[in-house]
Amino acid sequence: MALTLTYIANIIVAGWISITCLFYPRAAQYSIFTDAFHYSESFRLIGALWFGIFALSVVGLFLPKEMSLILVFQFIYKSTWLLLAALPAILNGNIYPKSMAGFFLVWVMFLPWVIPWKEVFNFT
Repeated sequence: MALTLTYIANIIVAGWISITCLFYPRAAQYSIFTDAFHYSESFRLIGALWFGIFALSVVGLFLPKEMSLILVFQFIYKSTWLLLAALPAILNGNIYPKSMAGFFLVWVMFLPWVIPWKEVFNFT
């Protein structure tokens, strides 16, 4: 049940972020990135990444354990971004998307508890 709810949350959040970044990147600058970054076409790249997460999460509703690698991927990239981008920005007093960092932090703390590690790495 927790795995299904995780995919539903991914579908909602990743769907919204991907559509906003792909089709309304200037709106994404303010709504998603809280104006922490200057506008760039790289917002569309981020949208494409999040669309992939969205699409794979839809499949995850039907194949939850088989698609759990998308959750491992999210855990890795969100942890990396927090450690190598958000934390240095915080320590140096630089601007960064605070709401995104907060969401990532919650997600990174939550994911290890719902990822079916035995199935992901085929432990017996």
